[in-house]
Amino acid sequence: MDAPVIPAPAASLPPAHVCEQARISRDPRFDGLFFVAVTSTGIYCRPVCPAPTAKSANVKYFGHAAACEAAGFRPCLRCRPELSPAEGAWRRGDAVVARALKLIDEGALAEQPLSALAERVGLGERQLRRLFVDRLGAPPIGVHGTRRLLFAKQLLTETRLPITEVALAAGFGSLRRFNAAFLEAYRMAPRDLRRRPNESPAGQGDGAGDGDALVLRLGYRPPYDLGAMLDFLRGRALPGVEHVDEHSYTRAIGPIDAPGWLRVGAWPADKRERQHALKLELHGTAPSRLLEITNRLRRMFDLDADPDAIGAALSVDPRLRALVRKRPGLRLPSGWDGFEISVRAILGQQVSVAAARTLAARVAQRYGQALPQPFGPGLTHLFPTPADLADADLAPLGLTRARADTVRTVARALLDGRVDFRAERTLDDFVARWVALPGIGPWTAHYIAMRALGHPDAFPADDLVLQKALPEDGVRLSAKALGARAEAWRPWRAYGVIHTWRDSMPASLPPKPAVPVVSSASAPAVKPKKTRRAT
Repeated sequence: MDAPVIPAPAASLPPAHVCEQARISRDPRFDGLFFVAVTSTGIYCRPVCPAPTAKSANVKYFGHAAACEAAGFRPCLRCRPELSPAEGAWRRGDAVVARALKLIDEGALAEQPLSALAERVGLGERQLRRLFVDRLGAPPIGVHGTRRLLFAKQLLTETRLPITEVALAAGFGSLRRFNAAFLEAYRMAPRDLRRRPNESPAGQGDGAGDGDALVLRLGYRPPYDLGAMLDFLRGRALPGVEHVDEHSYTRAIGPIDAPGWLRVGAWPADKRERQHALKLELHGTAPSRLLEITNRLRRMFDLDADPDAIGAALSVDPRLRALVRKRPGLRLPSGWDGFEISVRAILGQQVSVAAARTLAARVAQRYGQALPQPFGPGLTHLFPTPADLADADLAPLGLTRARADTVRTVARALLDGRVDFRAERTLDDFVARWVALPGIGPWTAHYIAMRALGHPDAFPADDLVLQKALPEDGVRLSAKALGARAEAWRPWRAYGVIHTWRDSMPASLPPKPAVPVVSSASAPAVKPKKTRRAT
């Protein structure tokens, strides 16, 4: 018997009069929240499309690109719907559609049937299909197909990858299947798209072919505070594994037998039109990993968030209302790898950010995999895997016995499946599994959910900074009282956390110097402080 349908958010398409005004004004805040289909041309566009505005009588509005394509419309070659940020509410949180979309993003329908996806989110196949059609206007397989084709379109437009490699990167098993699907959906062959004068690789001379790098745009919905994001990541950057300066984030990525590196920064200014996008540079990356990498980075840099919706929810709290007004573009910084974030969360229990960073740097240097040759700005290692740390002797690196035991316990639990970072987990399920491990409490579990999953509603109520910073009378809140107050922030409590943490930082933080890596047996222990801090 099928499980009952779990309530999902209401359909995300804004009211028609809002869509109309946003389309006419080309309001970038609505980019990705809806699409404009023009019946006279058979084309669908982003609301920010610079083309002449179509007559209202010839316009239809859809909440998802897949719904446009299911209705027979083709993507605009000028505004390029593939660059639109996703509607964040559909890919965040615990609703069935959100969890199913995250699984589709991870390739759940690439090799498995819809019934397997439905089982993973606790529904029957027919129920899941009906829910997608009701909420998004297209069935799951249609969403999957549109996602692959739009990513292929971006690669054809912005890179010089051979069409065979584009097909592989977009998840097609053969060039023949890719050509057939592209021709059927867009009424042109992939090679014909590249022959168009306005669709040449390197994005019309925007510098997308620097050196040996493969460069892609990662669109976002403004406002976006890239400076605050880089500040957060810079204070936690591990020497040898990643590097963060005032303008970009750089990291070494595996696997060790075919390593590469990436850099993320602001997209160069364009005098013709404003680009709400980050610039991703990839070096030495296999085409088959491109979609996975871009999905990771979209989560890590929180590019699909809807600042207006989040700000409206948080502004019910007077304290947060002022913080949202101060930094409307603040996003939730996630991490590249779940295991790395979990290790760093354990090392950050009851110590300062700087002390946790020092310990994590030692672990990375001692047990991480050394690259065959350094990359970029001093990138020399990949962070250790669970197998690397399952039986590692961490005491010489300065870890207490209890903390070393917890790191090994988590590594073994990930290897045997007791915990994981699977997209179908609800927040409650995820936290319950993690707190069942010795040494992992609610604060650590919620912190991992925030930074490993990018979960928008994770809330470490035991955090000392939150307990002290939110009250206006100077009286520290208890975890219970803090949790009760934050109920009004749902489902965006994690954003309330990051706003409070950011406001509690010194007014001006200079770039922190690299932490010396100590790997010898004489490494001094870091004495824990009796606090829980934002790590």
